[in-house]
Formats: sequence, C-alpha cells, structure tokens
Amino acid sequence: MTKTYLQVQKQIAQLQKEADTLRKKEAAGVLARIKEAIAVYGFTAEELGVSTRKARASKASAAPVARRKGAKKAAAKSAAAPRFKDDQGNVWGGRGPRPAWFKAALESGKTPADLAA
Repeated sequence: MTKTYLQVQKQIAQLQKEADTLRKKEAAGVLARIKEAIAVYGFTAEELGVSTRKARASKASAAPVARRKGAKKAAAKSAAAPRFKDDQGNVWGGRGPRPAWFKAALESGKTPADLAA
C-alpha cells in the first residue's frame, strides 16, 4: 500500500514532536553534566567563552558601530604580533590564557625567553 502525501506529512509532524521531546530530555541531562563539571572544576564564564563583558569601542574611531566592530577584529588580528613561538610553528601573542603548547614547553624546562619570537 502506498502512502499519500497527507499521511507522510502527518508522520513527519508526529516524528518532529517525538524528536523535540527527546531533544529536551537529552539536553536536560547534558546541561546537568555541564553544571556539575563547572562546579567541580570551577570554570568561569570567560573560560567557557560566554563572558558577558562587552568590549570597549576604540576612542579614536569615529566609524559607525557596525563598521567599528569588524575593523576592531581585523586590527586586533594584525596588531597582535606573536611574542612567543616554538619549533612546531605554534605562536602566542602573550595575551589571554597560556596555550597548552606554551605550558608544556615551560614544564619541559624552557623559559619564556627561550620561546620569545
């Protein structure tokens, strides 16, 4: 027996409801595990990438806000010349959390001066 278009549409709607229910149930479990990990390890919003702090606009720029944001990102990328690098090509500008490769190099006995770009 061949299904009609209407029957398939009803089946799709029913499956979508079922999928939404399952997603909500699974999401609740995931969220609980995330909250537990945050509590155990003491992660901050900034470490998780969900910081609510807004970046300050440049005083020198008179461009509209939408344009200023894009220009700021481009300027930040070009202005942040790498201060540290290793032989594998990893680089770090010296701002923000230390990257894993930098920490590993320090633990292996290197000094920040050894890794200076």
